[in-house]
Amino acid sequence: MTSECWIRSFATEQAALSVPIERIPTNLFEQGWCVSDGFVSDASAAALAQEARERYGSGAFHAAGIGAGARHRRREDIRGDHVLWLDEQETTPAQRDCLARFESLRLAANRELQLGLFEFECQLALYPRGASYRRHLDGFAGDDSRVLSCVLYLNQAWQPADGGQLRLHLPEQAGHVDVLPVAGRLVTFLSARFEHEVLPAQRDRLSLVGWFRARASTPAGAA
Repeated sequence: MTSECWIRSFATEQAALSVPIERIPTNLFEQGWCVSDGFVSDASAAALAQEARERYGSGAFHAAGIGAGARHRRREDIRGDHVLWLDEQETTPAQRDCLARFESLRLAANRELQLGLFEFECQLALYPRGASYRRHLDGFAGDDSRVLSCVLYLNQAWQPADGGQLRLHLPEQAGHVDVLPVAGRLVTFLSARFEHEVLPAQRDRLSLVGWFRARASTPAGAA
């Protein structure tokens, strides 16, 4: 399927598209990004969403910032989400099931694309109503270890009027595709290639956001 077809499909939300894990590397090779429905079951998405709300209500989340290390700072005019990094030593059953799916994706991507992915870092993210994240690239200055960006949505009964789309900018077409954040949908794209942004939503918006990492060719902090 061409990028143009994907733009039409997700602009109108006319049909659910499902790409099995084994097909995701093929889509990444062909166009650099992929959208897959049903990456986790509805029950798993609901369990993760409930856990996220409970942890957010208990104050476990913190306001997200931009930059890393000494460059890290809070900029509410750029991004307004709150995040909770997952600790592999303290994961719940629902989180472990989800991470097992991502491990299957890592193995498939390495087998088909030879990306050298060795680690997956991830966080739960909650955008309060009206919050957004301005256009950006994933990764940090001087550090190219993030190779593959992944966003798994956890929002039940999400409607187009709720907003909160991921806007993925497509450099080859000088256009973009808007992806609605419905539960179980996974968006995967090459981190260094695609600028993206999160549009404001009319209700709280939940996701699990992660990055597959490879060995950095440029040391962090290098000029």
